Amino acid sequence: MEPGTRAMRIGAALPHAATEGDPIAARDFAQAVEQLGYAHLETYDHVLGASAEAYPDLTGPYRLEHPFWEPFVLFGYLAGQTRSIELVTGVIILAQRQTALVAKQAAIVDVLSGGRLRLGVGTGWNPVEFEALGENFRNRGRRSEEQIAVLRALWTEEEITFRGRWHTIVAAGINPLPVQRPIPVWIGGRAESVAERSGRLGDGWITIHYAPDGRCRAHLETVRNAAREVGRDPSSVGLEAWVSLGGLEPHDWAMEAEAWRGLGMTHLTVNTEFTSGRHRASPARTVDEHVAFLERYRDAVGDLGAGTD
Repeated sequence: MEPGTRAMRIGAALPHAATEGDPIAARDFAQAVEQLGYAHLETYDHVLGASAEAYPDLTGPYRLEHPFWEPFVLFGYLAGQTRSIELVTGVIILAQRQTALVAKQAAIVDVLSGGRLRLGVGTGWNPVEFEALGENFRNRGRRSEEQIAVLRALWTEEEITFRGRWHTIVAAGINPLPVQRPIPVWIGGRAESVAERSGRLGDGWITIHYAPDGRCRAHLETVRNAAREVGRDPSSVGLEAWVSLGGLEPHDWAMEAEAWRGLGMTHLTVNTEFTSGRHRASPARTVDEHVAFLERYRDAVGDLGAGTD
């Protein structure tokens, strides 16, 4: 997407702590943001949290005490509790999961939701999870590229034969196939290699940590150049950024959204709970408080195209 060519689609991230263990709270949040006009609901993924005491040198923001919903199970539930909002994983840690099982789970969520799944995938940062799930942490980037090829084959063909470096599937397939054939796959991360992979292979790129500045602009050019080099139209690759509401006022939200739009972002995801790097959580604690912040955000930036194409 070239800068400033169309309105952004603005979505909201599910607050895990505020909805912890409470399906009604998760349902109420999803229905509230849909009613407010947000275009998508996004959630992120960790299967395991590691003990800070046992792993004092582990980098990354999450530990044993942080709650996480399982995205496919959650979206299977929310598919029947919502009508139109897009359901987005931001991101599934693909390389620590079995590829054919991901294909099946994603296809079922897509069927249950009537074609509303967007699958954001990433390589993760926590080797403790990979070890526990029996997958190789060191080759996760290269392996994820083959995984994407396998997913797309399984989503578009009733029967496939695939022989790759890490996958062998002979005369088999999933049933039912998804509504979307294939389900959109967006790649998340901030490394240069991730930006290149997104432009070459992804339906979109999800950037979490960047501000709308020169560093991000350079990675956006990497995405677009990678697309051109393989004969793709750069405007066909979606671009999503995360924004957070903590420590800022509505005029700051509007200015940041305008800056992202000027860089050509097609999607924004608004976080009210996320704290990492430049992101600061809002003071909201209950679902109602999180929804109130999202209503204020919508009112501040609604002219930029929240929930519209």
